Amino acid sequence: MKLVYFARVREALGRDDEDFDFPASLHTVGDALDWLVAQSPLHAEALADRSKLRFALDQRMVKADAAIAGASEFAIFPPVTGG
Repeated sequence: MKLVYFARVREALGRDDEDFDFPASLHTVGDALDWLVAQSPLHAEALADRSKLRFALDQRMVKADAAIAGASEFAIFPPVTGG
C-alpha cells in the first residue's frame, strides 16, 4: 500500500510517501498505525498523538476503525485549518 504523508507528519518522517506490504493480520487503519509505529522511532514519534491526526483511504476521509482491505493509498495528515 502506498502511504502518503502531509505537513508535520511528512516533516517528522523526512519523506512524502513510502510503500509497505502490510501483514494480512491488519484489518483497520488503527491496526496499520499500531504496526507503523513499531517500524521505526521516526514513525513512533510522527504518529504518537493520534488525536492530532486524520486519515484517508483512496482520498476518502476515514476514522481509525475503517477497514483497509482493498485500499491502495493511505494518507496521514494533521487536521487542516484555514484562515
